[in-house]
Amino acid sequence: MNAPVLQPAELPTAVTGALKALLGPRLSMGLSEREQHGRGESYHLGLPPQAVCHARTTDEVAAIVRLCASHRIPIIPFGAGTSLEGHVGAPYGGVCIDLSGMNRIIAVRPDDLDATIEAGVTRQQLNAFLRDQGLFFPVDPGAECTIGGMAATRASGTNAVRYGTMRENVISVTAVMADGTIIRSASRARKSSTGYDLTRLLVGSEGTLGIITELTIRLYGIPEAVSAATCTFPDVASAVATVVSAIQYGIPVARAEFLDGRTMLAINRYFKVAFPETATLFFEFHGTKAGVEEQAQQMQEIAAEFGGTGFQWAAGQEELNRLWHVRHNVHYAIQAMRPGARVWGTDVCVPISQLTELMRTTHADTQGASFFVTMVGHVGDGNFHVGLIINPADPAEMAEATAINDRLVARAIALDGTASGEHGIGSGKRKFMTLEHGAGIGVMRAVKQALDPLGILNPGKVLPDP
Repeated sequence: MNAPVLQPAELPTAVTGALKALLGPRLSMGLSEREQHGRGESYHLGLPPQAVCHARTTDEVAAIVRLCASHRIPIIPFGAGTSLEGHVGAPYGGVCIDLSGMNRIIAVRPDDLDATIEAGVTRQQLNAFLRDQGLFFPVDPGAECTIGGMAATRASGTNAVRYGTMRENVISVTAVMADGTIIRSASRARKSSTGYDLTRLLVGSEGTLGIITELTIRLYGIPEAVSAATCTFPDVASAVATVVSAIQYGIPVARAEFLDGRTMLAINRYFKVAFPETATLFFEFHGTKAGVEEQAQQMQEIAAEFGGTGFQWAAGQEELNRLWHVRHNVHYAIQAMRPGARVWGTDVCVPISQLTELMRTTHADTQGASFFVTMVGHVGDGNFHVGLIINPADPAEMAEATAINDRLVARAIALDGTASGEHGIGSGKRKFMTLEHGAGIGVMRAVKQALDPLGILNPGKVLPDP
């Protein structure tokens, strides 16, 4: 595969002139905006592009890509900038294509339980639009993400144990390929036996194989009844074992979120609340009123077997919303524990039978860290996160955090797990790809070479250097 070309300090005049003619004021070359588009929500160093293009249509994206391809200029797609593994940095310079302005809801088809949207639509925007139709889109990473960005990183979230990840909920995409060709990856049929699965190839490719501009996604009926509860445990292993047991018994929990004692401490300080500062589970149940009551009773019985106490129910929709608002903003709560620091948020995923042991050993491994460390997780599907609250300018802290992360990922892969269950690879986890995929990396390189022979689509991400 051809290596990406490191760009000079400024783009060629011919390129900037063509972009100005195409976009007018929607082309930005100001430093502040370029810096904003070169970083996500993590500790990774910001790497600004040389220009930011605010696209409004698929045809505009295609025109920008063709122009960049003709000059071999790197292209970095950008949604909302909420990524955690350095996905949006521009290590070789180039042009950022901001898709957040492509936010039309093109069609909703209640009879087929699907919708077609542009890539810049957010989950919150879509669900507000759908509410009066009794429908919702369940994939919920927590942050105000664009659904195109969620597809590009194969995002997951709190509802994945019941409704699946973006992999299961994207039916087809419209994408601009590296030469500016526009493709549609599949029809709206719920299954097909024709050809290669281009949808699954592009979902999770992190903008390295094509730029997703439109999506057709699955929708679901809003449940008749929704109930949420919290429960506390004496230790990490007991809390996680409760969820593992519930999943193995077949209880259809919609959400099962683990938060360790340090996370609960951070939540109490940040939100001025008074949760017990010990290992805690947040549950949510969906279904009929009778079904939800039965699920909740079964879960309460299992929790008691593992030492769970203090089962507290959310009283009404407002309290339920407040509970999940707290969970979704954990990132900011733990960052506030050390003003001026950054959160190194890492995640792994393992078969659920291995989760209790992995979380127990990880908790023990981080107890002696010189900085604040938290653990949270979507434990119903074997996925959890470690938050390392660090000063990226301190070499000793960076070395310590790197060692913790390396050990975590190595343990997960040794248990037949993965280096990332939902954050993706970006630039931050490329070094683990060969350990996890072995000879499969050669196949991935062949795909990248075939679809992006110039190496201009989000270079420096996903695949390790040869």
